Amino acid sequence: MRKILIVDDDQKTRVLLKTYLEKNQYEVVLSHDGESFLAELKTHADQLSLVILDVMLPDTDGFALCKQVRQSSNVPIIMLTASSDETDRIVGLELGADDYIAKPYSPRELLARIKAILRRAALETPSVRYYRFVGFTLDLKERKVVDSAGAPLALTGLDFQLLKYFVEHPGVILDRSLLCEETRGRDAGPLDRSLDVQISRLRLRLNDDGKQPALIKTVRGAGYVFSAEVNVSAA
Repeated sequence: MRKILIVDDDQKTRVLLKTYLEKNQYEVVLSHDGESFLAELKTHADQLSLVILDVMLPDTDGFALCKQVRQSSNVPIIMLTASSDETDRIVGLELGADDYIAKPYSPRELLARIKAILRRAALETPSVRYYRFVGFTLDLKERKVVDSAGAPLALTGLDFQLLKYFVEHPGVILDRSLLCEETRGRDAGPLDRSLDVQISRLRLRLNDDGKQPALIKTVRGAGYVFSAEVNVSAA
């Protein structure tokens, strides 16, 4: 059974989500503030499939917790924000969140987002395990990327999924809507900058110059293209 850790300071919300997700065959661990969240994270770290962080908490905020989680774990993170300001969403994604939901939201919508993230994390092409490009190796089985020295890159689950899609389609111009659909399970709105933030972060992790990128190139008016040569293998 997939285990989900939720931190939210509203008791009614916690109980509602726990009841709803447990009916849908998830094991749920609850916390009400940053301190209790970090304690539960330490206890259940090896069993967690996903984390849900509320931005507003009594002793800290979801951004700080997201940053702490990313220092030691690539577990998928969904952030909950009561603000309609795009800034909160951008900040969350920059700190390593995989998705965000604006309040108010329905448990059904949250469940759909959870399923989409976990489904993407489970996808794997059996005949291919490694994608190698300009000194980097993407490992589908271990779900990690290492550099030429074998050091792992600090990628979120969403970062990994985006890079995976790029290396699976080298030299192909991929439009924004397709990339959002493949990585987030939904189309991008005209003012949605989350994909741009994620690509900027991915370029940074790959040491790809943001002003003159050599790996992930912007095709004006069309989308993005992964221009490196990619070699694939099963071992």
